[in-house]
Amino acid sequence: MRYSEYPENFARFYDLIYHELRDGIDNEFFLDEIKKTGGSVLEVGVGTGRLFLKALKLGADIYGIDVSKSMIRILSGKLREKDRARISIQNLIDFNFNFPFSLVLAPFRVIMHLTDKSDQLVALNNVYNHLKPGGKFIFDTFVPDLNYLIKGLEHHVDFEGEYEKGKKLKRIVSTRPDLINQLIHVHFRLEWEEKNNVRSEEWDLPLRFFFRYELEHLIERSYFEKYQILGDFEGNRLAQKSKEFIVICRKE
Repeated sequence: MRYSEYPENFARFYDLIYHELRDGIDNEFFLDEIKKTGGSVLEVGVGTGRLFLKALKLGADIYGIDVSKSMIRILSGKLREKDRARISIQNLIDFNFNFPFSLVLAPFRVIMHLTDKSDQLVALNNVYNHLKPGGKFIFDTFVPDLNYLIKGLEHHVDFEGEYEKGKKLKRIVSTRPDLINQLIHVHFRLEWEEKNNVRSEEWDLPLRFFFRYELEHLIERSYFEKYQILGDFEGNRLAQKSKEFIVICRKE
C-alpha cells in the first residue's frame, strides 16, 4: 500500500479550502454521532482537525490518526500540550490502540484512498477489532456518476479566495478515469500570491470509487454482521438521486 503524503502547502491551505467546501455538508452529521456516543471515539484521517477540534471542545473523548506528517504537524500546533497525545501518525489498515472505541469515523472519503481490495478488507477488520460490542464504524464515499467519471474534469477551479488580505489562492483540479481499475486519478494544482510572485504546487492522488453492491459484498466479507447504507447526511435511505453512500457498520 502506497500512501500519498500531503505536500506542505496543501496542508497549509487545507483549512481554508475545506472549511468552505465541506463543513456545510457533513459536519453536523458526524458531530451528532459523536455527541450520541458515550465512550471513546477515533477519527481516521483526522487531517488538520476540521471535525476533531470541534468534538474536543464538546468534551468528547476523541483520538485522531492520519498518514500525513504535515497534516498532523499542523493539528498538533492547534492543540494544548496535554491533548497532543490524542493524535498520531497511523493508517486505517494497521492502526493500533490498547483500548477499544465506541465509535470509529472515517469521514470525507478516507476509505477511497485504499485502492487495493485486500487492504480494504484488512482495514474493516482492524476497525472491528478496535470496537466495543455495540460500537459503530461510519465512513462515506460518493455515489459514482458515470457521466462525470468518463468525462472527467479539465482544469476545474474548485476554490478561489484570499488566504490573507490581498493575497489570492486558487485550486485547480483535473481528473482522469481508469474504469478497469475503478480509479480516479486526481491532479491538484495550487496557485497563490506570495512576495509579489505567484507560487504553485501540484499533487497527484488516486481514489478508488465504489458501487453499492460492491460495498455490501465488502462489508459482508468482513467481521461486521450488521450494517446499513444511507443516501445522504440527513439520514435518508438510498434512492435514485442519492449522491452519497453513508455506511454504518455495527459490532454485535
